Amino acid sequence: MSHQTVIVLDFGGQYNQLIARRVRECGVYCEVKPYTTPLAQLKALNPIGIIFTGGPNSVYLEDSPRVDGEIFTWGVPILGICYGCQLMAHSLGGQVTQAQDDSAREYGKTVTYYDTSCRLFDGLPEEGVSWMSHGDYMARVPEGFALTARSDACPNVAIADEARRFYGVQFHPEVNHTRHGVDMIRNFLYKVCGAVGDWTMEDYKHTAIAAVREKVGGGKVLLALSGGVDSSVVAALLAEAVGPQLTCVFVDHGLMRKNEGDEVEAAFSKWNINFIRVDAETRFLLKLAGVSEPEHKRKIIGEEFIRVFEEEAKKIGAVDFLAQGTIYPDVIESGAGDAAVIKSHHNVGGLPDYVDFKEIIEPLRLLFKDEVRQLGRELGLPEYLVSRQPFPGPGLAIRIMGDITKEKADLLREADFIFREEIAKAGEEKNLSQYFAVLTNTRSVGVMGDGRTYDYTLALRAVVTDDFMTADWARIPYEVLDRISVRIVNEVPGINRIVYDITSKPPATVEWE
Repeated sequence: MSHQTVIVLDFGGQYNQLIARRVRECGVYCEVKPYTTPLAQLKALNPIGIIFTGGPNSVYLEDSPRVDGEIFTWGVPILGICYGCQLMAHSLGGQVTQAQDDSAREYGKTVTYYDTSCRLFDGLPEEGVSWMSHGDYMARVPEGFALTARSDACPNVAIADEARRFYGVQFHPEVNHTRHGVDMIRNFLYKVCGAVGDWTMEDYKHTAIAAVREKVGGGKVLLALSGGVDSSVVAALLAEAVGPQLTCVFVDHGLMRKNEGDEVEAAFSKWNINFIRVDAETRFLLKLAGVSEPEHKRKIIGEEFIRVFEEEAKKIGAVDFLAQGTIYPDVIESGAGDAAVIKSHHNVGGLPDYVDFKEIIEPLRLLFKDEVRQLGRELGLPEYLVSRQPFPGPGLAIRIMGDITKEKADLLREADFIFREEIAKAGEEKNLSQYFAVLTNTRSVGVMGDGRTYDYTLALRAVVTDDFMTADWARIPYEVLDRISVRIVNEVPGINRIVYDITSKPPATVEWE
């Protein structure tokens, strides 16, 4: 089934994937493409609109990202955001320069005044707050453009050529800090581009099932099932797409949370699928023995997962495809193209160079976590699975700082169980997107029973987020944290100090490693 499509043309800004999320939240399908994509490929998508993203460069510099001027002749509406706005102005005859006056540079929340006769701001208040992040200045706007928004420091916060349906904003409407920012994007999609809102998770479900059936044909599929939200949704989707051609392999690597292996087996062994549980604790711990560096851990785990799956595939016989629950944040954080590697995910950047399967199937690769949950509901998954706490494929290996041993894993399992149990008792789980314990590699002096201890420091981590691309640390009530701390120190020998992580993402990531 074909959809109306919007192209998000990526110029390297930090919020670019968030723009794509906002477009999809508005019911419009979009694809993120690098600015270097040949125009013929972009045109073949028959877009109803194009969004130029922000970026760290200055358009007037020789080596800055550019776009072929032909794109402005297609008659397709264009919205330029931050760098994208300045690129549009520069490309169409305007002048962009470095702001000479500090007052012309704007960063953070800024009071902004809108011309609501402009279609981009139609139906919005005339005054609001926008999120600015620019040090360059449009000294002259192109011919045919009108000024449609201003701030106290800058007269040309937004520009528009309504006849050609070209719009530019120097702020970021995609971030929550910009009041009514999503309404602006929705106005561009529906009032400028003529979107009808033909993209939903129900539609995505049917499209993804059809795509899997076409790719797999009569072949067999092996799914790496962790029991988490992502792989569970993939299992449901593949079960509907190829049924008995699917085998789900759950690798119990000895780094699961307390009782989790048994819970996963109980949940999935009742499904009408081929389910295999592999006890691989010993082999994983042997491979990880003495390894402390986080990226090395992830790559070892990624390779060992693949080797286990290959062995199971040989037992099944002639398995053609390996399926994984990779989602968009995994791909972004593992690095792609010129992007920096934040951390390699075991199912993306942690894969070995050689994989003994015809192809890897990742039907969730372009979805964010909230979209994955929506898809799970569309597939009829029970809410306890869809709403389950995220758990990384490497498991406790990346929640144990330093080298990994069975003793440390057991220690962390017990502490993490108490943390999650007390959060549930307090009814706080509904307020948290993810929460877990981290066993640090730091020991400190304590006093217990009039005796000196020298034991591990345990860190507690809890965040609130919509998409896991950004996250804020959670304000858990002090009395709840107090109960958790008292229980862990009293019930888990080997831990004598509890700390709470109050760092947001960015600058930190959700997981510690």
